[in-house]
Amino acid sequence: MAPPGGNTDEFEQCWEKLREALHDIHTRNAGNLSFEQLYRYSYKIVLRKSGAKLYDRVKQFEEKWFADEVIPPIRALITTNLVNTTLEGVPGSSPVERRAMGERFLKGVRTSWENHNMSMNMIADILMYLERGHSQDHSRPLIYATTIGLFRDHILKSSLKENGSDCRVFDILNATIIDQINMEREGDVIDKALLRSCVSMLEDLFATDEENENDQIYVTDFEPIYLYSSRLFYKAECEKLIREADTSAWLRHTQRRLAEEAERCQTTVSPLTLQKITNVVEEELIVKHSEEFFNLEGSGIKAMLDFDRSEDLSILYQLVARVDPKKAVLRNALVTRVIERGTEIEQVLRNTDFSIAQQAGAEQAPDGTEKPKPKTLNAAAQQTAAAIKWVDDVLALKDKFDRLWSTCFAEDLILQTALTKSFSDFINSFDRSSEYVSLFIDDNLKRGIKGKTEAEVDIVLDKAITLLRYLGEKDKFEQYYQKHLARRLLHSKSESQEVEQEMISRMKRELGNNFTQKFEGMFRDMRTSKETTEQYRDHIRGLGDVDERRIELHISVLAGNNWPKEVMGRTGLADGLKAKPIYPREIQGLQDSFFKFYSINRNGRVLTWLGGAGSADIKCTFPKIPGKASGPLSRDRRYEINVTTYGMIVLMLFNDLGEDEWLLFEDIEERTNIPQPELINVLTSLSVIKTYRVLLKESQTKTAAKPGDRFTFNREFVSKAIKIKVPSINAVNKVENEEERQETDKKNEETRMYVTDAAIVRIMKQRKELGHSQLITEVIQVLASRFKPDVTLIKRRIEALIGRDYLERSELADGSPAYQYVA
Repeated sequence: MAPPGGNTDEFEQCWEKLREALHDIHTRNAGNLSFEQLYRYSYKIVLRKSGAKLYDRVKQFEEKWFADEVIPPIRALITTNLVNTTLEGVPGSSPVERRAMGERFLKGVRTSWENHNMSMNMIADILMYLERGHSQDHSRPLIYATTIGLFRDHILKSSLKENGSDCRVFDILNATIIDQINMEREGDVIDKALLRSCVSMLEDLFATDEENENDQIYVTDFEPIYLYSSRLFYKAECEKLIREADTSAWLRHTQRRLAEEAERCQTTVSPLTLQKITNVVEEELIVKHSEEFFNLEGSGIKAMLDFDRSEDLSILYQLVARVDPKKAVLRNALVTRVIERGTEIEQVLRNTDFSIAQQAGAEQAPDGTEKPKPKTLNAAAQQTAAAIKWVDDVLALKDKFDRLWSTCFAEDLILQTALTKSFSDFINSFDRSSEYVSLFIDDNLKRGIKGKTEAEVDIVLDKAITLLRYLGEKDKFEQYYQKHLARRLLHSKSESQEVEQEMISRMKRELGNNFTQKFEGMFRDMRTSKETTEQYRDHIRGLGDVDERRIELHISVLAGNNWPKEVMGRTGLADGLKAKPIYPREIQGLQDSFFKFYSINRNGRVLTWLGGAGSADIKCTFPKIPGKASGPLSRDRRYEINVTTYGMIVLMLFNDLGEDEWLLFEDIEERTNIPQPELINVLTSLSVIKTYRVLLKESQTKTAAKPGDRFTFNREFVSKAIKIKVPSINAVNKVENEEERQETDKKNEETRMYVTDAAIVRIMKQRKELGHSQLITEVIQVLASRFKPDVTLIKRRIEALIGRDYLERSELADGSPAYQYVA
């Protein structure tokens, strides 16, 4: 074994060679070095068990190198102006000066790091055996990690007290990088590659020499400060936007900032920060102030929706969806606006004058003559026009929000649910919605679909079903639709039977068989009636001699349960039929003839003639007026006049009336037995409306006929048309007045009582015994498809059924109240 002193001399000799090599590597003078020879020196030292001593000597050399050669130039770059600008935020320097000053400092740090990093790689190659043989055996950090860490400890963490500051180089580095980024955020151009290299240095350095994965200096020291300063930047920026900008500018600015930060994480700072900086921008620019921007007058969500600013709404949806999966702020804003617009539609309706028909255009006639005056509408037509306008406006609003939902809100299901509920709320808050929807369908099926293609008709039907889907009181809609359908069928007003049937089919698919049962029964009655009429005509022809003057009869045999009570001559559920009118002898003979035919195969059937539901075509001859030598009055005039059945009964009274004879209102009422309200309507339509004035009223005013008036045949009646249809004053499908609506509501409540009774009995018959709360719940579930059940009504009907011995009280095992079905 060699003596100890020999080992020491040998170590010093080898170290001296290595020290000189380290110096040459740092000074970029390593061209003549033999890395193989230098490796042998370190190998020999480690082999002689002096690896720890070499490890310490290398570390000491690097520490001295930093102190003498690296730190002074870096400190020289840290001027008072740099410290004041970056750390203290003192204004004064122009952007150009700030950028140049910061770049000089960052370049100095980058150069020192790159030189040190390159040198350490070369030194690590020389000391490779030290890494393998000593560091790993003695659980010390690798010499490369230790020497790289020296940059952290002796450069970045070095104090600047000699410069008159209490901060560290690292603090200046962080502040400078952030200041450069803020300059870029404000629109200046910066050296992104320089910043990226400095950030990469922070990613390569660790808080300790153990180099744990989560201890990158970038993550532990830089990123928190960067995120905090970014939060302050965007907070101040958003406050400025609130003061100076509008919502559209805020949306585009926020969208741009998010894109910029995503790009910055790829080009300037680390991709590790992308999600965190995105959260900062979202919280400061979106979450904290979204409601303020939503409510800005003239540019907020209200203006966006009203003026169809699709691009703004699309950006808005994207931003809100980023921060809130439930889109609560946007959802609430949409709901509020839909209900507001629905209320506005109702208010406009109340303030609109419908007394004059709405004209599509206001141009003059083609021949230059003055355009005709707008047609004045009667009260019934005004109310109908109001109903059609309300439905059209609601549909237009629905189309608008459907379009926005599709193009701007990515067909979001959460927003769709909110929009559906808001439309349902405002539609059902309008007390005439059920009636108006039925009138809309009625108007389209009578004349609205005329000339439309099959695709256009489908659109109309789809809109009708959409509106029906929103209605909460579908039972009330059913009553109105039944009335309107009855008038279309009985008076042949439908534009297309196929479309009528398709409408019923769509209702059945949407609401079930029970809802359309009566409607289908009405169509079935009409088909059967057509067949019965043809059979009756064949029967008459088979009797032999045919009277050319015989009245042609078309019969509609209606089943009482399918048709509205008003058509069937009833006014309430418990009312009987109205008084029977007195028909002319000719009509009575015809009625008897049909009844005999009808009873051949239908023993026991009872037919009740409904004078208020039919119509008649009367061939009238108006004789020439003596003394008239020219013009229409100088000759006989023949017209075919279409009137209601009641109108026919009244007109035939005047057949045998003398030229100067008049009939009192009371005489007509007594001789026809027509109910007074219907008689007033008939006489008004025949004597007041100028175009159809077949009768003369003694006081020629435009007021309705009334008891005490006298009437006579208008011998001077003239019309350009041969076939004349006299309108029935009360036959228009008008919107009900207040009294009529109250009557409808009353009838509807009566119907709901019986429907509720049926639901309770059906449930109890199946379940035999049921607790009170559960019975209430199940009844509500059953009735919800027809109307919104009232718990109080259900309780009253349960009590009524107990009183009628359908149910009896009992108790469940836990003592809670229950009911039993009484078989």
